[in-house]
Amino acid sequence: MTQDTLTRPDTETQFPVTPRNKVKRMHERGSYDRAVIYPILDAAFLCHVSYVIDGQPFATPTIHWREGDTLYWHGSSASRMLRHLKAGMPACLTVAHLDGLVLARCGFNHSANYRSAMCFGIARLVEDPDEKAAALTALVDRFFPGRDATLRPSTAQEIKATTVIAMEIDEASAKVRAKGVGDDEEDLNLPIWAGVIPVRTVIGTTETSPHVPAGIPVPDPLKVYAEGTPLDAALLAAQRIYEGA
Repeated sequence: MTQDTLTRPDTETQFPVTPRNKVKRMHERGSYDRAVIYPILDAAFLCHVSYVIDGQPFATPTIHWREGDTLYWHGSSASRMLRHLKAGMPACLTVAHLDGLVLARCGFNHSANYRSAMCFGIARLVEDPDEKAAALTALVDRFFPGRDATLRPSTAQEIKATTVIAMEIDEASAKVRAKGVGDDEEDLNLPIWAGVIPVRTVIGTTETSPHVPAGIPVPDPLKVYAEGTPLDAALLAAQRIYEGA
């Protein structure tokens, strides 16, 4: 990918490159392509949302999900953001995956393998009842496909107590490192161990609630969360089911 491509992207596949989202350090690891950014977002359950209120920066960890170019997250109606979001608020949402610990022969060359994405836009409160209802259904079904229809409906008070926030992605970038040790050439013959220690988050053994009546099985769509499956792979599989792919 050339610099010319980065500064004049195909708007159907790439986000525009601006001073705000341009990857400045290790720019060769950067990408502005939706095909790179969206899988990083979709493979994560948690994100961090950063914003400034009355001059004070905040960063809030929360659950997020994506519908096309729109990111959603939820929170309590007592959230400090609430009164600010009615008019819209600039926000930055980030996701990061740690894939490996990279140990070189010099401390300076130690690193990590990772996938990260940073998205910018104007966060807004979802107030339209139909959009909010659809978003709350998506909050469940995006991670656990088809589950919402099997559940007790949320009460009006429960819905009122939940804030849904949406942000159209105006600008975004990804940064990825997925390679081995970057030793200096003069260090290669040093008698020091170097290498990559892979890191994975995997699904454990399902623990059924003791209050579930006997004979009720784990629903088929939840089999994407089979024991030993990497979490990021399970979340991507759930997203594909949710999208009907």
